[in-house]
This record gives sequence, structure tokens and C-alpha cells, in this order.
Amino acid sequence: MLRSKVVRSFAAIVGSIFIASCATDSGVPDVAGPPDLGLSGPAIDAAGRQFDALWWNQNLSAVVQATKTIDQSGGVLTIPETGLTMEFPAGAVSGPLTITVTADQQYVAYKMDPAGTKFLKDVTVTQSLSNTKLSGQPLQSQIYATYIADDSVSLSGRVPVFEIEPSKTVFFPNSSVPQAQVWIIRHFSRYMLASG
Repeated sequence: MLRSKVVRSFAAIVGSIFIASCATDSGVPDVAGPPDLGLSGPAIDAAGRQFDALWWNQNLSAVVQATKTIDQSGGVLTIPETGLTMEFPAGAVSGPLTITVTADQQYVAYKMDPAGTKFLKDVTVTQSLSNTKLSGQPLQSQIYATYIADDSVSLSGRVPVFEIEPSKTVFFPNSSVPQAQVWIIRHFSRYMLASG
């Protein structure tokens, strides 16, 4: 009798997990990023290292940017055209700050202003990969969220990177196909997704 209870309990748990996994496999990225990714730790010094920028599926035909004022209560800035979401927690800034984020037209990279801004709490950035060259493809090499200190550097070819930010790749359920890249930033200004 005890054995049959254990078997029934196990079957119920497996069935619940199966149903839950079917319900969430919609193929639509969670643009706010999955909870509890465990992103922490310092940025890694990458001075002198070269990376290849990740490309958009198609070049952006016009300037794509978003502007939003974030205050002490936090907030979210999104760029739906590129699949970018930035989450500013309460206390990330000490007073109202108007932020402008501009997408690069060829690469999955962003210029974030005002340059030099430092945040009091980690800002979480989520980039959907559905508009990139990685869309629908199994991941072949690690993706890095990188900081480029020189705003004037061209992103074509191999790009010199100053820091590698704490980040994680989020995959579609039961798949090796990447869905999004999530990383944290502590300062502005220019960030790029890349492989090295």
C-alpha cells in the first residue's frame, strides 16, 4: 500500500512538471528575463582581448532609441524593435535621471547615455535573440556581454573590449537554441553582445 502511494505521488509530480513545461514553451521570450539567474560578481577585466560582435538579422534602417526618466523608485526602459529591456531597481539612482539608449544599426550593441553614469544597484539588461543571427540556431560558442570603453571605436571586425559583464544565456526549454542574454551593468556607456 505504501508503494502504491509513492508511485501515485511520483506520477502526479511528473505529470505536473510535464504540463507546466508544455504551458511555458510558447516560443515567446520573457523580455523581462527569467527570475533568479544568480547574476553576481565583478565584471572581468578584458583589456586587450578581442571579440566578434553579434549581428542583427537585418541592419536597422533608421536610428532606434528610447529615452526614459528613471527616479529613485526604479523603472523599466524597453526598445521593442530590438528586444531590449533594462530593469532599474528601486535605489539604482539617487534622483531623477533621463536615460537614452541607442541601438547600433548592424550589431547587437547599444550606446547608453549619460556616459559615465554609475548606478547604486545593479541594472538588469535582457536582450531577446530573436532579431539576431543566432535566432533559431543552436548555440555554437559562448555569448559575452561586453563593455567597450571607447565610444568612437568601430564595431566592425574584431572589437577591443574593456570588461566582460556578469551574464547568462537563457535557452528555450529542452533546447540548445538560445532565447535571450541577460546581464547586469553598474555603469554606462557602450555595451555589445559578442563571442570570443
